[in-house]
Amino acid sequence: MMRIHGTLILLFLSATSLFAQKTPVKPAYLSKGDKVAIISASYFSPAEAIDSSAAVLRLWGYEPVIGPNTDKREAGKYAGKPSERLSDLVWALEGPEIKAIICSRGGYGTIHLLPYLHKELFSANPKWIVGYSDVTTLHSIETLSGVISLHAVIGDVLSLDGGKDPGSSLMREILSGRIPRYEVPSHHCNIPGSAKGILVGGNLSTLAPLCGSDWDILKEDTYILYIEDVKETYHHLDRLFNTLLLHGLSHGCKGVILGDFEDCKKDLEYSGVYELLVSYLLGWDIPVLCGFPAGHGKTNLPLIMGAPVSLEVREDGATVSFDIDGEVLVVDTSSLSSR
Repeated sequence: MMRIHGTLILLFLSATSLFAQKTPVKPAYLSKGDKVAIISASYFSPAEAIDSSAAVLRLWGYEPVIGPNTDKREAGKYAGKPSERLSDLVWALEGPEIKAIICSRGGYGTIHLLPYLHKELFSANPKWIVGYSDVTTLHSIETLSGVISLHAVIGDVLSLDGGKDPGSSLMREILSGRIPRYEVPSHHCNIPGSAKGILVGGNLSTLAPLCGSDWDILKEDTYILYIEDVKETYHHLDRLFNTLLLHGLSHGCKGVILGDFEDCKKDLEYSGVYELLVSYLLGWDIPVLCGFPAGHGKTNLPLIMGAPVSLEVREDGATVSFDIDGEVLVVDTSSLSSR
């Protein structure tokens, strides 16, 4: 009996290892004429903002299709009831003619959809899901479903500068198959080192509530964590990061990328947010990159979530590169950001 039990354990561990090594699925790159859905999974976007986003997609050569429920509104801020927002997400995922999904905005609300979602919906319909902020929830689902997604500008931002800002322009490049290799200037809070793993994370306020749930990204074995946030107090950022620590961040995390922490209120005696967060990472023997221009700041450079990523942090700077097929595009972030 003991021998059989031990055999079952070995088989289980073998299966777990194989699952952990499974190569993530990259959605197909877009071609001219492809249909791109615009949906609102969180807060409401006015029709004029969605129309402006659609105009940019047309300018890029794609055919925008707008979610049937994007004109709905609930409780003053949500883009309809959870069932309506869920319906648009499922419609976009299951529609065979739709090749990518852009979220109109973030805010709050994707957490309402979690009880009704399952991994097979995403793994059976691998598509680029694009957005940031509250869209972090959807990135986590895609990653745990084995599908690569794109942490990049939302539709409302896309329309502000006609898709010409660095974040929007690079998003377009990635969707068409040109993959950035970011060269990032040095930062005094950086911790040198090199690591490889699956890129996970996003907005810290959105990521932390997923801890302990079926969509807890910290369950992954080997990953590089990226986080950012906006308009939070230092003590609340401390609480959120400690939530990650309590749920096992140290077990699978091989490196950390800290993005923008825009307009965060200093109510603890640290010289900055990076000093606060890095204080928890000292002695981990992992690379930490501070000040990557992504998140709610002026420059929001796209990151490919769920993709194998290499992080190299040196005294003179850092390199972030993605191990997926495509033409490599070297991007000097110092030329695109005021930071």
